[in-house]
Amino acid sequence: KQARQGSTLTVHLDGELDHCSALHIRQELDDLIADERIKHLILDMQGLTFMDSSGIGVIIGRYRTLSRRGGSVSVRGASRHIDRIMQLSGLYQIVEKCR
Repeated sequence: KQARQGSTLTVHLDGELDHCSALHIRQELDDLIADERIKHLILDMQGLTFMDSSGIGVIIGRYRTLSRRGGSVSVRGASRHIDRIMQLSGLYQIVEKCR
């Protein structure tokens, strides 16, 4: 599920973002942000129940794509467990945490 408002795209992630699902989610996100007018990606993680290092890779890859355009990636709604993974991995140094 996604919503676009101007140059901002919000994508709702559900279930698990792990080795098994990362390739599919990566391709889906890449298809969505292929539109050069998209500058900002918000990943709504409220429905995400699990994330491992594969998920970190997905986020970093989309960050690289959008930062080349002068854009950004933000996350919101991360569970305590996923928030901790994001902190420990250093993702919050490149990805903004929204309230």
